[in-house]
Amino acid sequence: MDKKMTKIDPTSCLISPAIPSPLFVEGSPVKIGVLASGSGTNFEAIAQAIKDQQLNAKIQVLIYNNPDAKVIERAERFGVKTILLNHRNYKKREDLDQEIVQTLKEHDVDWIVFAGWMRIVTQVLVDAFPHKIINLHPSLLPSFPGIRGVEQALEAQVKITGCSVHLVELEVDRGPILMQAAVPILPDDTPETLHARIQIQEHKILIGAISLVSQWQNAIN
Repeated sequence: MDKKMTKIDPTSCLISPAIPSPLFVEGSPVKIGVLASGSGTNFEAIAQAIKDQQLNAKIQVLIYNNPDAKVIERAERFGVKTILLNHRNYKKREDLDQEIVQTLKEHDVDWIVFAGWMRIVTQVLVDAFPHKIINLHPSLLPSFPGIRGVEQALEAQVKITGCSVHLVELEVDRGPILMQAAVPILPDDTPETLHARIQIQEHKILIGAISLVSQWQNAIN
């Protein structure tokens, strides 16, 4: 008897918990500050969802630490204020985080969203916004924390990986998980092909998690 191989749908994934429907939550928009270091695709996903009235949020400010970061161009297209805080200009991580805290408070930020922020946080930032910082990571945490999460999954030869949105704690890529998406690994996957499919789900769960935050914020108020 021939055994047929089950073909994996490369677009298949499982998101848990389910993304709120509708995404838009009535009430006051949650005021967020976005921190980014790179190309800004996650920033653009958030900004586009807000523009399309799918997400009840307002980006008060974008802070970036790399002068050459492409996220600046995306922020300009959406009319979001940008502020450069180059980490190379600070002797200690705590000094940078103190400047970040001051900037966020000046812009009346309720929640912080790390959208590709490639800096390790200190107690200064965590204490200033307790349980109000969310981070996106390209793995199913607690598996494969730290850098190269996609490559770590491929090297471990696991069959499923994905991405996670979690509340930030002092330890890297640790904290209560808000939402995850599972993504199958295909036999011929490379870091580039796998990351591209994970990134699609990253945008979904990041927006979904911010929608949850919006619900919490309006429930409190």
